[in-house]
Amino acid sequence: MNSPTVVAWTEADEPRSARWRSENGSPPPRRIVLADDRTRADDAYTLVCEGTALLWRGDFHNARQLLTALAHRIDRRPRKTPPTDVTQAFHLHRAAQNQRARILGMLLIPLDASYTVPLHRAPDVREACTRAYGPPSAPDAAGAPPGDSLLSLRELLALIGANEWRRKGVEIPALGGDRIHPHYGVFSPARGEYVDLVAEAPLPGTELAFDIGTGTGVLACVLARRGVRRIVATDQDPRALACARENTERLGVAGQVEVVEADLFPAGRAPLVVCNPPWVPAKPTSPVERAVYDPGNRMLHGFLDGLADHLTPDGEGWLILSDLAEHLGLRPRTELLDAFARGGLTVLDRLDITPRHPRARDTSDPLHVARAAEVTSLWRLGARG
Repeated sequence: MNSPTVVAWTEADEPRSARWRSENGSPPPRRIVLADDRTRADDAYTLVCEGTALLWRGDFHNARQLLTALAHRIDRRPRKTPPTDVTQAFHLHRAAQNQRARILGMLLIPLDASYTVPLHRAPDVREACTRAYGPPSAPDAAGAPPGDSLLSLRELLALIGANEWRRKGVEIPALGGDRIHPHYGVFSPARGEYVDLVAEAPLPGTELAFDIGTGTGVLACVLARRGVRRIVATDQDPRALACARENTERLGVAGQVEVVEADLFPAGRAPLVVCNPPWVPAKPTSPVERAVYDPGNRMLHGFLDGLADHLTPDGEGWLILSDLAEHLGLRPRTELLDAFARGGLTVLDRLDITPRHPRARDTSDPLHVARAAEVTSLWRLGARG
């Protein structure tokens, strides 16, 4: 078992230590100093930009105000003229996002062994932390015993927000307005256009379907509601597997959907194999980004290379893919078409839909030109005879 990462600091002239928690894999801070309600935002900004983390010992609401103040100072910094090359603009935008996240992640909050935040006016975060980290009384996945820990306020707020999404769910029109409840770390189907494509494409049969990389299980649930009698939904992420099982049970289709752990395909062949892989070939910076960023198009190419061997005669593979990477200069259309040919696949049809999310209309977004041109497609693929 791996030992937990421990961070150390000095408080009241005494050495202190606690476990470091970071779901996005941020490294532990090398230096920690105390901060409270008397800490000035300008002083805090100077410290965090220098790489010094601030362990908050004041009022929780004031910590949130300080985080907002730090964000405003980052956003007010002079910006360079954006490059005309869209690929370079993408990489610079990602770098700026990562730097912003690193700086804002330097404001730390204490968490005791029961997942209670020992600060004045702190919210009850025990449910949110339990759902993300597991029961507080049990050792974690690495075998570490429970104890006090530190995490960034930004991550704690993300835990709280994710827990609210899990409680309320995301309304899915293709499911008749029923809701999918995403777990922490599992990509939410808030962008629903790709779900609509799966709800509208003509089914090649209703006996069996594979849903590759099921995530929340939303596409498996849509197929079940469309009358597919059996769906095998696969994923590698334990959180996604638990999330998909919960959603299929909640929506009353667990009898039709078998959720299994697998790297891409389950055993056997099916008349329909569906996959919505990450759309952008870039490195993810947190676990939840793995649903968006796929280094080297690993999942995309893995699906296309193995699809023909998992289709029944006259079966179809449905690839749901945005062309945003093409508009960003990260993957040319010829690469996708060549991958179809290499996998022994032929294009039977293609259904397209334009994005409805607000960012597609946000002209202040440095990637607006690419987002405005984006089209999401459902490619109906068959095996060449």
